[in-house]
Amino acid sequence: MSLPTIIGFSISLLLLIGSILELTTNFKIFLHLSGILMVIGGTLAATLVAYEARYVKMSLGKLKAVFNSPKVTRDMLTNEVARIIRWAYLLQKSGIQALETDAKSIKSQDAFLAYGIGLVISGYTGPEVRSMLENQIETTFQRNTVPVEILKYMASNAPAFGMMATLIGLVVMLDNMGTDPSKLGAGMAVGLLGTLYGVLFARLAIMPAAEKTHQREAIVRFRNLLVAEGLALLAERRSPRFIQDGMNSFLDPSIHFDIDKAPKK
Repeated sequence: MSLPTIIGFSISLLLLIGSILELTTNFKIFLHLSGILMVIGGTLAATLVAYEARYVKMSLGKLKAVFNSPKVTRDMLTNEVARIIRWAYLLQKSGIQALETDAKSIKSQDAFLAYGIGLVISGYTGPEVRSMLENQIETTFQRNTVPVEILKYMASNAPAFGMMATLIGLVVMLDNMGTDPSKLGAGMAVGLLGTLYGVLFARLAIMPAAEKTHQREAIVRFRNLLVAEGLALLAERRSPRFIQDGMNSFLDPSIHFDIDKAPKK
């Protein structure tokens, strides 16, 4: 689980609830099923009209996925450099067959890395490996950020459906004004709460999920570019130290890999 995400979301809810309780103890007045249905139902309906259902389903899954731990961390980037350098030593010492045997377990763990090392084993040149991997990186990034576009579309629509709920509530209120004044409160509640739900749904849930999803995909893209560079240098049969310096050029100096400080095996 992503603890910072959980903490941030929890603090937002606590501040909201605390502000309400500071003004009134009757917090139930902020709960109105009709307003919630109009905002969430309307937003989902409009999104299904605008996008294919499978992409909408993927996007909704991202709302839950933001609470999971990220796939790539800073320490993992250093470990990627170490792995490529280990392969470089193995290639120097024992040849391509040893590299192929060592990399067999990668297939079930990391599809991108398995594809890349497969290109190296197949005998492609460094520029060819770099070109094919960069093509896969960019197309994968484009596919994986489609849910970001959908979530942003939902975030832009939610306040609009909140305003629709407001208008409907006002119509109900005005219709009952001359006949049954006791129903004025219900119409006004739907009207005001619809706008509140729309803003909260967009700004507390959907837009943060979109931004975090995009950031995480960008981090995965950066990691894959790092790996692609290392594999291209490996295909060129560059020395382990050259590969180290080439891959370290992508990284923050504080997490550079150092062959001289690496544990000897």
